[in-house]
Amino acid sequence: MHFLKKNSSEKRLDLVKKLKSKKLLRFPGAYNPLCAKLIAEIGFDGVYISGGVMSNDLGLPDIGLTTLDQVSYRANQISRVTDLPTIVDADTGFKNCSETVRILENKGLAGCHIEDQIAEKRCGHLDNKELISKESMVKKIKDSVKARTDKNFLIIVRTDANTVEGMDKTLERIKAYEDAGADMIFPEAMKDEKEFEKVRKISKGFLLANMTEFGKSKLLDKNQLENLGYNLVIYPVTTQRLAMQNVEIGLKSIFRDGHQNNIIDKMQTRKRLYELVEYEKYNTPDKKITDFSTEGHE
Repeated sequence: MHFLKKNSSEKRLDLVKKLKSKKLLRFPGAYNPLCAKLIAEIGFDGVYISGGVMSNDLGLPDIGLTTLDQVSYRANQISRVTDLPTIVDADTGFKNCSETVRILENKGLAGCHIEDQIAEKRCGHLDNKELISKESMVKKIKDSVKARTDKNFLIIVRTDANTVEGMDKTLERIKAYEDAGADMIFPEAMKDEKEFEKVRKISKGFLLANMTEFGKSKLLDKNQLENLGYNLVIYPVTTQRLAMQNVEIGLKSIFRDGHQNNIIDKMQTRKRLYELVEYEKYNTPDKKITDFSTEGHE
């Protein structure tokens, strides 16, 4: 039970309307539903779910090992806890793009992106990627567009061609993908402003910028991306990296010192956790559950 005001269709419609403005929309990655609630509370425009983050969360590398069932289940858990639109990474579309789109739409997502790598894909910022043909990807896009029942469910297409075939071939693919019906293009691993700008000049639709850390792209700020004409930016792995770095520091401290007293100030308090999960709104017949005080738990 979550205290939401909007259904999935309304969230999708809101996103489409906002994309038509000149404002850059910011979608941090959420590695779990609680993180999504924090993203919403802070005031971001939407939530992004990274396939790489989901793989890492399972202790796996990002090489196409997750299944549609795993991704759709987790995506539904994350998307249903806020009124924000949520976009999910659908890798190469799994075995059937039509089925993938139908399932993710039914799970309440606002859109998904598919990429033009082979099924045995890898992180977009690594070398030695392999692509499927432009024609094969066009068919995937057409199948995806045809499969959706809500016209506002975004079909986002990622191309990894820049580091494989070069910019000229990337631009050719983008034109073909937009002609096939892609609502938004996600040009992966753009090196700098000049490459982002080249994509904007030839694109007729919405554009997504990936500001992942430790990758091939220069990290541009909100104003730079907005001035370049991009519509949406994702920070896919940022929250997981922040969390895991601090978990590692904390665990090492406990292992070394034999207690956690030196890192209490680094932890989320019980009071703050209860605020985030909206504990007081969960009224039940058993008042013992909801009648509590957070005094002394700061």
